[in-house]
Amino acid sequence: MMQSLLGIFLIIAVCYAFSADRSSITWRPVFAGILVQVVLVVLLLKVTFIAEALLSLNIIVETLEAATQQGAVFLFGYLGGAEAPYITKDGAEAYLLAFRVLPQILMFAVIVAILWYYKVLQWLVRGLGLVMQRSMGISGALGTGAAASLFLGMVEAPMVVRAYLKEMSESEFFVLMTCGMSTIAGTMMVLYASVLSPLVPGVVGHLLAASVINIVGAVYLSKMLMPGARSLDAAAPSTMELRYESLMDAIARGTQDGLNLALQIGAMLLVLNALVALVNLLIGYINPFDVALSLELIMGWVFAPVAFVIGIPWTEAVDAGGILGTKLVLNEFIGYLQMVAMGDQLGERSQLILTYALCSFANLGSLGILIGGLGVLVPERRAEILKAAPKSILSGTLVTMMTASLVALVTSF
Repeated sequence: MMQSLLGIFLIIAVCYAFSADRSSITWRPVFAGILVQVVLVVLLLKVTFIAEALLSLNIIVETLEAATQQGAVFLFGYLGGAEAPYITKDGAEAYLLAFRVLPQILMFAVIVAILWYYKVLQWLVRGLGLVMQRSMGISGALGTGAAASLFLGMVEAPMVVRAYLKEMSESEFFVLMTCGMSTIAGTMMVLYASVLSPLVPGVVGHLLAASVINIVGAVYLSKMLMPGARSLDAAAPSTMELRYESLMDAIARGTQDGLNLALQIGAMLLVLNALVALVNLLIGYINPFDVALSLELIMGWVFAPVAFVIGIPWTEAVDAGGILGTKLVLNEFIGYLQMVAMGDQLGERSQLILTYALCSFANLGSLGILIGGLGVLVPERRAEILKAAPKSILSGTLVTMMTASLVALVTSF
C-alpha cells in the first residue's frame, strides 16, 4: 500500500516540478480527479457484478476473432487458421500474427466506421463529453475531443472537433494532446486483447477501463503541467467533422483505414524487432563484462525503480522495468508481446498492473504521428505543437503510471 502511495505522490511531484506555471495550478481539480479515479478503479475491480460484466466483454474479441478467421481462411488458407496440410512438431507455433491478428484490425475499423455512420458512437462521444464537461469544468469541445480518444486514434479524435482547435486555449490544446497520448484507439484495443487474452482474464474490460480512467487523469495532470483558463466557447460541438456519406462509404473507408493501420503496424513490428536484435548484437560485440547484456536488461535496470513505485514487487521490478522501457522507447504493442513472452516470470498482480501501465500511445514513435497529424489539422498552431508534443509524452506516461499505481493500491487490499 505504501509503495503505491509513494508512486502517486511522486507522480504529482513530477507534474509540479515540470509545470509551466506552478503558481497557477488549481489543486481542487487534482484531488477531485484522483478521487474519481479511485472510485472508478474500486467499482471496476472490486464490485463483483461490474467486474463480471468486464470479464464478459471478452466475448466481443472471441466473436470478432471467429468472424475474421473465416475471411482470413478464405484469403490465406491454412495461414489464416485452416487445418495445416502438414504435421507440426510438438510445441511448434502455428499461430501467425500477420495472418491471424492483424486482419482483426480491418474488421474492427469497419465496425467502428459503421457505428459512426449510424451515429451510435457519435451519441456515445457526446454523452461522455457532456459528463466530462459538467464534472471536470472543461469546455464542451475539449470534453468531446477527450471522449472521442476512447474510440479513435490520436489524430482522428481531434478531427472530430477540428473546427474548434484554433480557438482552444494553450492549456486545453495540451490536454487534448495528452488525451491522445494517454489512450489507445478501439482498433488497437482489439489487437492487444487478442494477444493478452491467454494471460490476463477479462483483458478487454481492463483495457477499456484503463482508457476511461486515463482520460480523467489526462485532464488534471496535463492541467498541472500546463495550467490555464478554458476557451471562451464552452459549448459542446453541434456537428462533428468526421462523417461518412453512406453505409458503403463507411465500409470502404473503414477497410482502407484498417488496411493502412495493419500494414503500418506490421511494418513497425518488423523494423522495431530487427532494430532491437541489431542493438543486442552490437552490445554483445562490445560487452566487456561476464554478464550477458541486452537492451531489455539495460532498460530493466533503468526503469526498475519506476516499476517498483507503481506497485510491482522488487523481485519482479527489473523484468517489469524492461517492459516499461520497451513501451516508452519502442511502443506499447512490443511491450505487451514482451510481457506475454515472459509468462509466469511475472505474478498475476504484476501482469494486471502492467496491463494498465502500458495502455497508452505515449512513446517516442507516436511523437511524429502526433506532430504530423495535428500540424495538418491546425497548421496555425504548428510552432505550439512542436513545443508541446515532447511534453505530451511525459504527461501521457505519467497518466498511465498514475492509473497503474491506483490499480496497485486497490488490489493491495
